[in-house]
Formats: sequence, structure tokens, C-alpha cells
Amino acid sequence: MEQSKEIDFTGQNIYIGIDVHLKTWNVTIITQSGYKRKHRQQSSAKELFEHLKKHYPNGSYHAVYESGFSGFSTYHALVELGIQCMVIHAADVPTTQYENVMKSDSIDSEKLAKALRTGILKGIYIPDRNKLDDRAVVRVRKTLQRQLAGYKTRVKHLLYNNGVSIPECFDNPRTHWSKRFMRWLREDVVLLSSGRKSLDLLLDQVELFRKSLLEATRQVRALSRTDRYAEVYQNLTSVPGIGLIVGMCLLTEIDDIHRFKNARQFASYLGLIPLSHSSGQKLIHGEKTFRGNKQLGPMLVECAWVTIQHDRAMACAYGEYRKRMKPQEAIIRIARKMSSRIMTVLKSGKKYEYDRCR
Repeated sequence: MEQSKEIDFTGQNIYIGIDVHLKTWNVTIITQSGYKRKHRQQSSAKELFEHLKKHYPNGSYHAVYESGFSGFSTYHALVELGIQCMVIHAADVPTTQYENVMKSDSIDSEKLAKALRTGILKGIYIPDRNKLDDRAVVRVRKTLQRQLAGYKTRVKHLLYNNGVSIPECFDNPRTHWSKRFMRWLREDVVLLSSGRKSLDLLLDQVELFRKSLLEATRQVRALSRTDRYAEVYQNLTSVPGIGLIVGMCLLTEIDDIHRFKNARQFASYLGLIPLSHSSGQKLIHGEKTFRGNKQLGPMLVECAWVTIQHDRAMACAYGEYRKRMKPQEAIIRIARKMSSRIMTVLKSGKKYEYDRCR
């Protein structure tokens, strides 16, 4: 009988490391037996799938790539084609000194494939694709708020550069950017030069971003009233210090609270666990790690300042912390306590009950 020459990878795992870029992917493929092959291709999940079907037919395909600019679009494109995929945090990829010194796209894809084959990688959470736009709306609002603050600062900087003093009637910063204040900027301010086009351009941007920010806030508020969020949003905002923006930011960023097994894991996600570094007899502790969600951690620290003014238990805890540490350190401890309460509220589906400060 003539032996068949057709290659068949049925029952074998094929490990694929992808270094994702805008126009091209560097791909390393390692078979279950250890055979390795590399290639460069267009940024296309379909093209990769066709390559796998041709060279590794009937295999069980497992891919991994580092989280980055492409977000989860690459993940969903691969999964839809039947390729199991994992998205990994770049800092969690094991790297040798050689790979650090001789860094290249080809080496990056190879170390991803090798780590995937050994089974030591732990992927990041993949949010529900139907909620990605909700999260993006809240993030866009945050961006607009930051850009608006930047233009307001530029306006005041221009005034100072031109020796313009703000009238006494606007001594209270809360009156700044009111209709009266904007009318003064538009009609009464005179710069050093005869023209004032620069100021008018900046004021146009301030008004534009204020309008966009207002619309974004309306969109966020509308989201909080949808069936998907309404009940859990009401429970979450029962925690003192958490309002519309922080509440919706928490809900859209966390997605599923049940993916966290305990309070420490949740605090780690928020970036509120202490930094620890020890070597021999040298031991260093910090208040926060550099890891964690960059959107939520700083927000909760700000909320903690409000919480201690309303929640008696939190106020007492802050007072005890202040006996042995600085205010900035104490408030981070309060933020950690808040994270535990938030987790409890989200998992239990009940509102937060507390003793109010008189």
C-alpha cells in the first residue's frame, strides 16, 4: 500500500506568537513537537488562518499577542476564525537578558510563542464586546474634560503673559468660566498687541469642548438609566463619594465583578495594593504599585476624601491611620477599604448602609 504524504496535525496543538503592528504582523509558530517557523505577513487574521490551514492542517490553533493599540479587535477576529486566542500584558511576558538587548519584532513573537507553549502565561480579561462602546463613551468624556482644562489653563496663561489682571468680582475661582466671566473675556480684555486673535481662538476652543463635554455627560447619564446598568448603578452610588461619572466608570471598566475572587485581587486591579521589594535584609514598601487600571485607581483616591466626610467608620479609620502616617498615605488606605465595600455592593446586589457623620 502506498503511504500517504499528506501532513495532518489532528490532535496536535499549534502555538502562535504574534507581534502586532498596524500594517504587518511578525508571527512565530511552534508545533507540539517543538518545530519552529517564522514569517511576516499583513495585519490580517484571515491571512494567518489560511497560512495555518495550508501548513498545519487540522491542528488546534492557540495564539497570543500583547495588549496594545489594536485593543481586542485582533482577538475577536482570530476567535471568529476558530483560533483560540489570549491577550497578555506586556510586563507579564518572561524575557531573558538576550531578548532585552537584542530586541526585535521577530524575537518578540518567538518569546510569546515559547511562553504560550510552556503554559505559563495568564491572559488579561476580555470584556463583553457589546459593552466596549459604553466604556469608550466614559473614556471619551474623561479625555474631553482633560482637554477642556488644558484650554482653560492656556487662556489664563495668555492673560498673565499680557499683564491682564482678573477683576475682583471674579476673585472666587468658582465664578471663573461662568457666562459673565466669558463675556468679560470676549468684550473687555485688551492684550498688549492691538489684536487679540489668539485669545479668541482659545475661547472658541473652550466653548467647543464645553459643549462636547456636556453632550458626553448626557450620554453617560443616559447609559446609567438603561436596563443594563440602572439597578447596579443605584446600588453603587449608595457608597458615599461615588457619583455619576465614577460610578459609570467603575461599571464599564470592571464589566464583571465576579471575575475577582477576593478583595485583594480587586484592589490589585485598581492599583491600590502596596508596592513591595525585598532583597536580603533590605525591605521596601510603597503605598501603590504602578500596575492597575489607570482610570479607576486615581478616581477612588479622590472619592476617598469625600467618603471620610460622610461615613463615620471611614472617618474613624482615617483618624487612626493619621496617627502613624501622612495624609496622602492614609487616604490610600481608605481607598483600599472603599474597594472592598464596592466589591461587596456589586456582588451582593444591595445598597451600601453606613452611619452618617453628624
